[in-house]
Amino acid sequence: MGKTRRVGRTYRSMAAAVVCGAALTALTAVPAQARDTAHRAPHWELKDSGAADVRFRGLSAVSRNTAWVAGTAGTVLRTTDGGANWRNVSPPGTADLQFRDIEAFDARRAVVLAIGEGEASRVYRTEDAGATWTESFRNTDAHAFYDCMTFFDSRHGLAMSDPVDGKFRILSTGDGGRSWTVLPSAGMPAALDGEAGFAASGQCLVSSGPRDVWLATGGGARARVLHSADRGLTWTATDTPIPAGDPARGVFALAFRDRTHGLAVGGDYNADQPSPLAAAVTGDGGRTWRPATTPPPAYRSGAAWLPRSRGTALAVGPTGTDVTTDAGRTWKTVDTGSYDTVDCAADLGCWAAGEKGRVARLED
Repeated sequence: MGKTRRVGRTYRSMAAAVVCGAALTALTAVPAQARDTAHRAPHWELKDSGAADVRFRGLSAVSRNTAWVAGTAGTVLRTTDGGANWRNVSPPGTADLQFRDIEAFDARRAVVLAIGEGEASRVYRTEDAGATWTESFRNTDAHAFYDCMTFFDSRHGLAMSDPVDGKFRILSTGDGGRSWTVLPSAGMPAALDGEAGFAASGQCLVSSGPRDVWLATGGGARARVLHSADRGLTWTATDTPIPAGDPARGVFALAFRDRTHGLAVGGDYNADQPSPLAAAVTGDGGRTWRPATTPPPAYRSGAAWLPRSRGTALAVGPTGTDVTTDAGRTWKTVDTGSYDTVDCAADLGCWAAGEKGRVARLED
């Protein structure tokens, strides 16, 4: 699943995580000229998705072999051979929709979110590797605009909408996405004027463990992170140091390696605007956030921890990929390719996706 990790922690995958984390640490310390000749420096290897006209902002890494991507023109692709081949498994009749988030439980089961005002916000579910899809939710409120979703496990999940009647709206499922219910808003703090989520990478709503979930915001006077410890019934809001105050600025993506340690990335998505303080870190579950000492140099829209790593994570955006090996305090750019979202599976299968059909897997 895109924001929750699967079980099966084998010794081999744990060893791989240590090796790759060490390699990324070395990569950030070695001069660029030396890296050019390094034999095993981790790097993104582009895969031919066959969809150069699609922008993929939805991504779910199941393993090194299996991944799902979702994007514009109602497109959903799936690979089970490490990206060598991609199968178009798009739901029929969705060419006018914009898929911005996808959560896959395995190679056969996935839930995909379409974003937009009113009935453009929908959820589809497949249990047969995309051979057939069922529309399990269609928004009927003209004021709602759903941005992201997350799953705690294969049954329990949430989706979030921009504020309706002054509060973010939360949609809940307890049956793996087959049915959805709008949760009561009594436990949700009031939204700031102009505050909303960013449907940029499927990471404005993320979870860790069985009950904790975080929601990222921007557009208002302050960029905030909201946290719930009861699967979305009650929330607390905390300001972050990431600049806001404009509809294009705020926190675009969150990543938590457990219920305590998290990362926030964002900035200003306008290409002609700088994004100082584009990353922040928390060590107390989001109650407080500190700015990164050395943040990424530009706007970043996606982030992911390497599985079972205490300090190594990736951040991606249209101008490059950054790596931290000290839990988000400092970041170093290691690639200049354009990606919107990133996700890592339990076996250390890390994938990135973005514009012009770009999909890549992290190789060592």
